[in-house]
Amino acid sequence: MESLHYLLMKAHTNLSRYILAQASSLSLTPGQPKVLDFLQKAGEADQKTIAAYCEIEPATAGSILLRMEQAGLIVRRQKPGNRRSLFVSLTDKGAAAAQAMTGVFHEAEEKALAGWQEADIQALKTLLTRLCGAFPLSDPKEEP
Repeated sequence: MESLHYLLMKAHTNLSRYILAQASSLSLTPGQPKVLDFLQKAGEADQKTIAAYCEIEPATAGSILLRMEQAGLIVRRQKPGNRRSLFVSLTDKGAAAAQAMTGVFHEAEEKALAGWQEADIQALKTLLTRLCGAFPLSDPKEEP
């Protein structure tokens, strides 16, 4: 049997390829689906919060958000009393794209877990959550 790290990377790659192919058919670029997903749940957030949730650098989030704004998927605005941060929210077009991506995510999960028992799915989620907790977000250069 393959090593754990290889199997995790392969599963991630296969799932990502499937999702990104579907996103591309919706005229979305890589990075945009997870931003849409977050904003659909959060409603509104600043760039730093979006970057942290999506586990990307703030500068990367900035370029993704710029393309999304140009495509009419999001709007950025200042809140009264806070001139330092721009807050991002979905437009109607962005909300429709987020809804479409929710369908894609659901379809991908159904495809990946076809034939699985509910108890096995819950066990997998529990184990993956535990595995993620073993690696708190940090700069890999800081690791010993």
